[in-house]
Amino acid sequence: MFKNWWSKIRHLIPNWMVNSFFHLPVAFLAAFTYRYPGRHLKIIGVTGTDGKTTTATLIYQILLQVEKKVALISTVSAGLHVTSPHPWKLQAFLKKIADQDYEYLVLEVTSHGLDQHRVFGINFLMGVITNVTHEHLDYHGTYQNYLQAKARLFENVKIAVLNRDDRSYQTLLTKTKKNKQTQLVTYGIKNTADFNPKKFQFKTSLPGEYNQYNCLAAIAATSSLEIPAEKIRRTITAFKGVKGRMEKIDEGQDFQVIVDFAHTSNGLKNVLKTLRESKHHRLIAVFGCAGLRDARKRPIMGKIASRLADVSVLTAEDPRTEDVDKIINQIAQGCQKAGGVEGKNFFRIPDRSEAIKFAIQKLAKKSDIVVICGKGHEQSMCFGTTEYPWSDHKEARKALKEKLKKKK
Repeated sequence: MFKNWWSKIRHLIPNWMVNSFFHLPVAFLAAFTYRYPGRHLKIIGVTGTDGKTTTATLIYQILLQVEKKVALISTVSAGLHVTSPHPWKLQAFLKKIADQDYEYLVLEVTSHGLDQHRVFGINFLMGVITNVTHEHLDYHGTYQNYLQAKARLFENVKIAVLNRDDRSYQTLLTKTKKNKQTQLVTYGIKNTADFNPKKFQFKTSLPGEYNQYNCLAAIAATSSLEIPAEKIRRTITAFKGVKGRMEKIDEGQDFQVIVDFAHTSNGLKNVLKTLRESKHHRLIAVFGCAGLRDARKRPIMGKIASRLADVSVLTAEDPRTEDVDKIINQIAQGCQKAGGVEGKNFFRIPDRSEAIKFAIQKLAKKSDIVVICGKGHEQSMCFGTTEYPWSDHKEARKALKEKLKKKK
């Protein structure tokens, strides 16, 4: 009852008011109750629109390589549908690992987590940014507000690792300069930076330029901790990626099926652009957009899919209390503006299970690539206010097995 009542009036209350008079006191109480356990840890915060999990996991793996006692809280490792946990859960976890004498914690930090003071009481040793692109504007309102929320991570860090090529660079540079104690470390590919592929050569099996950036971010971060270069290179070379990130699903079929977490316009563009570069017949994308989230990205993602994929299958992705057909229609408008023709270049199949089955069993031919985007590692999907069990991996394998069985 309270939840329904609150959801109806929440949008009428400014975020700053809710954050100041609700989230901040709750975060303070949580940190105070657990006696500020973050003070006993060297905490590395990783933020950005895309690439947080891969970058955070790489940093974690490199620290493990040199036998540091390190913990990781990320979108995947936390096992939650949110990246930055509630202050009570976060502080309890910090207390637990501090009591076990961990030295480092690598922590994914979201704009919501920063804006809502979920990381209150944590003194970050280091802040790492991947990128800041169009996302979460349903909450932040403008890109500038979104960027300023991300920038809070860098207010008091001892080491700031910035992406020299990202549009966020100048704003974050100004933020870090306010604290003369902050050490600035940069990485990039296009602009002059402390770390780039020429200055620090490395090999990785992770595809795409965007993963080059993720690797460079981890290289810059761990090099700043004086980790030997050969240890860093060894870890990056051996790293096979994170569950649900460009993950291949193989049941012996003669075409590729890939599951990826790409749920932002930039993430979808990066994945499709990377897959376009590989040798294949057609690129088939299955994706949707989440309900009660930034609706402005929906037609943008439709345009991107129509321009980069040969065929798109538009479907559900956590519609929550929104009408899934309405969401798909907004994506379809973007597809049409980019020249997509329904029934030829894109299809609407709201049932995600049926959409995956359609892409794999009806559309995919020899040498094609089917990429299923938006859910990645997640194990549930939200309809209404209920989380139902879900796995893109399981649905893809099920569809593949049925197809292969029919061929026999």
